[in-house]
Amino acid sequence: MAADSWSWFPALALGVSLLKCLFIGAYHSTDFEVHRNWLAITHSLPVSRWYHENTSEWTLDYPPLFAWFEFGLSHVAQHFDRNMLVVENLNYTSPSTVLFQRLSVIFTDVVFIYAVRECCRCVKEQKGSRDLLNRPSFILAVLLLWNFGLLIVDHIHFQYNGFLFGFLLLSVAKHLKSQHLQGALLFSILLNLKHIYLYVGPAYGIYLLRSYCFTQNNKDGSVRWSSFSLLRLLTLGSIVVSVCVLSIGPFIAMGQLPQVLSRLFPFKRGLCHAYWAPNIWALYNVLDKVLAMLGVRLKLLNEAELPRASMTGGLVQEFEHSVLPSISPPITFICTLLSILPAVASIWRRPRGARGFLRCLVLCALGSFMFGWHVHEKAILIPVLPLSILAVESREDAGIFLLLTTTGHYSLFPLLFTPAELPIKVVLMLIFTIYSFTALRKLHSGQLSLLHRLEVIYLLGLVAVAIACEIVFPLSPWQQRFPFLPLLTTSVYCSVGVCYSFLRLYVSLLREQEKPKQL
Repeated sequence: MAADSWSWFPALALGVSLLKCLFIGAYHSTDFEVHRNWLAITHSLPVSRWYHENTSEWTLDYPPLFAWFEFGLSHVAQHFDRNMLVVENLNYTSPSTVLFQRLSVIFTDVVFIYAVRECCRCVKEQKGSRDLLNRPSFILAVLLLWNFGLLIVDHIHFQYNGFLFGFLLLSVAKHLKSQHLQGALLFSILLNLKHIYLYVGPAYGIYLLRSYCFTQNNKDGSVRWSSFSLLRLLTLGSIVVSVCVLSIGPFIAMGQLPQVLSRLFPFKRGLCHAYWAPNIWALYNVLDKVLAMLGVRLKLLNEAELPRASMTGGLVQEFEHSVLPSISPPITFICTLLSILPAVASIWRRPRGARGFLRCLVLCALGSFMFGWHVHEKAILIPVLPLSILAVESREDAGIFLLLTTTGHYSLFPLLFTPAELPIKVVLMLIFTIYSFTALRKLHSGQLSLLHRLEVIYLLGLVAVAIACEIVFPLSPWQQRFPFLPLLTTSVYCSVGVCYSFLRLYVSLLREQEKPKQL
């Protein structure tokens, strides 16, 4: 594509940046205070106290490289309002503080914007297509830059996911261009910014070992062990180790590694977050609750002896199941490992280039979301954004993308629970969803639907759930008696769609694996 044909991209990026500015005065969650507190900790305290400070309940629990990122931001923040950098000023939200925090997210999204452009350059364009709006690169740019979930999570709810996803997508783009060392470096940096991206670590590790460390394959696609390059493996290892040493090294030298790890991996927090992520454990929890209620009614169980752990309230809590076996961290680890093992094995046996790696990455992210320990609902964006790249190149992936994105995005609705934000989230999601359906349908043949009839019925059911949870329930007398019901309904209904999308992704992977046998 000619260089001047990209003149539309800056306008698209500027448009979404201006939209983000409109949300500066909108509702912000406790994550706003989390990051303000981290600014104060990194600016006001010596490095040796960063991971020990607990004046606030929102202690520093991101890897050291992100702490240094907050440290850098704090030196700009002091020019807006120095009081935000006082550790004791809990829940401090002066107008200058709000302005700085919001602008810091918008400006650091430059990394995300650049990464989106690089990903769009890797997309295969349709031959003879002169319609800009129907170009895969243009559609992908809209799907990523204007992603509904990212907009509300970062620029209303408040976080720095765009900045972090920039490193992920830029790393993916490097691998799509076969620039493996640069891709490995960027992913290593990302892991030391936020450790949740360990979700996709197996996809990176196996793909790089298979496609970079082995320089040749046999004709049937199997590994030729004689072509293994120890030098390449050592080069990759040195990149990963160097980044980790720069990030964690100072804390190891201070003898604080156990303290840092205890903050990064708080296994005492329990199986589920306060609002259950729409995954397999949400369905497991509900099944346990239903069995307990039936047991009490049939007089098989004594209600007084059942655990009384709250199902949705509170910040973070452990949940002991009443009938079904309680789930421990090792069990979730084993389930996660088993869920991603076929995907990882597929890129070892038949790498199929960077697109195969990208599909494996999505499956690893979604498998970890499905079976992980204490998963946050916002983690659904990790598989959604990379899947956008596959969606513009494959009809099958486009259908899965529409199903997973619509379900996953709606599952984020409870994050914005104030009445003022209701019109915003409804309008933004409708615009993004309608565009996704129309653009991808037109791109992939036009007339035929990308979804099966039952999938369409399921997605229409989201409308009924939204009306019930957002409009009917708040006006009903049940609100005081069953305050958890909207969260429970949203989580369980969306869990069905996410689980189904996961299975459909695997079916797609198996079909692709069998293609050579059919030729």
